[in-house]
Amino acid sequence: MKDWKWGLLSMLLMMAPVSAEPWQAQIASRTEAHASEVVALRHWFHANPELGNREFNTAARIASELRALGFDEVREGVAHTGVIGILRGGQPGPVVALRADMDALPVKEKTGVPFASTVTTLWGGVETGVMHACGHDAHMAILLGVARVLSDLRAEMPGAVMFIFQPAEEGPPGDEEGGAQLMLKEGIFTGADRPGAVFGLHVFPGPTGSIMYRPNGFMAASDYLEIEVEGVQTHGSMPWGGVDPIVSSALVINSLQTVVSRQMDISKAPAVVTIGTIAGGNRGNIISERVLMTGTIRTLDPEMQTEIHERVRRTAIAAAAAMGATAKVTIDVGYPVTVNDPKLTQEMTGVLDWAANGAAAIAPPVMGAEDFSYLAMAVPGLFFALGVLPEVGDDRVVGVNHSPYFYVNDRALPVGIRALSGLALTWLSARAPQ
Repeated sequence: MKDWKWGLLSMLLMMAPVSAEPWQAQIASRTEAHASEVVALRHWFHANPELGNREFNTAARIASELRALGFDEVREGVAHTGVIGILRGGQPGPVVALRADMDALPVKEKTGVPFASTVTTLWGGVETGVMHACGHDAHMAILLGVARVLSDLRAEMPGAVMFIFQPAEEGPPGDEEGGAQLMLKEGIFTGADRPGAVFGLHVFPGPTGSIMYRPNGFMAASDYLEIEVEGVQTHGSMPWGGVDPIVSSALVINSLQTVVSRQMDISKAPAVVTIGTIAGGNRGNIISERVLMTGTIRTLDPEMQTEIHERVRRTAIAAAAAMGATAKVTIDVGYPVTVNDPKLTQEMTGVLDWAANGAAAIAPPVMGAEDFSYLAMAVPGLFFALGVLPEVGDDRVVGVNHSPYFYVNDRALPVGIRALSGLALTWLSARAPQ
């Protein structure tokens, strides 16, 4: 009975929230000392964006920064353009991983900031701008800031930290492999440096310096949806001579809106079915033979994910058939749900609250998706959101992630550095040999 009681007490203490208190002063002072360097790094990354699996200059800059800090190991070319850095502390202990993504998006920037991107590329055969419209420039700069802080503290640091700079989070181009899944396939979490936990963050348009997190399902699974509706081509003046796939597609789209709103128990978890593109026909006086539409399915529960897939197929096929057309439904399973390990999340809430100066809170689930999910499936993970809105009174136009107006307030960067530094050092200290 005595052993049982002590075992229970030990388990409860391990699950209790802890703070970064032993490291707070050192992390705070070193973060402040490196703040201007981190801002300069973000501005450089922002002005020089590169698309997924093509982050060549980005990777070279990151590797150079890590080597200048005296990292024990710097590996380039991981999953095409990824960089892995290992920083070993002066004291024995386990390994923890920190991750930042590197790729930009095919978006023409409209923020008007002095360091705005002027980079262009061909995307789908059309020249377009390239922009860090999802904030990955901030993620990389923050993680390089953490590298500076922990390098300063490495003599006292137990264990080792794996710094993961990951390409192609937004998805690899064409038929290429990429992202976190390919990094794992290439073995970054195998061998002697396999981490015991992984931490990451994502900037979002919330109050600057605030932190939002959630145990269990935090970000949604993302699945690609494609529906091809086939009819019978005819003259536009004689629709009765064929089967109109455009009208049929309209019925399909409207019917799909009932999958979540009328066919699923959304009190269990939210879900989204969206059609984002539709194309068919080439003349106004011809009823075309087929229509192709594409979209996305977002879910936070694996059982609901399976059921929604089945209902989308059934609903689309039945709606098309009601008009005399046929529908072919293709669903490609994409990123899984980003799950924050509940025990790890509870343990680290004190660190997040300290880093955000008391402005850390549990958030509703997010229907966006993240391939950090693969890393968190391999080892316990914690992923959180960092608010980066402009100052109160700044009337600039600001968009959400993936908008040409997406904006990052540099004042949020130190909060991200404190958070990731505190998470790493607190996790390592709690598990270092005594």
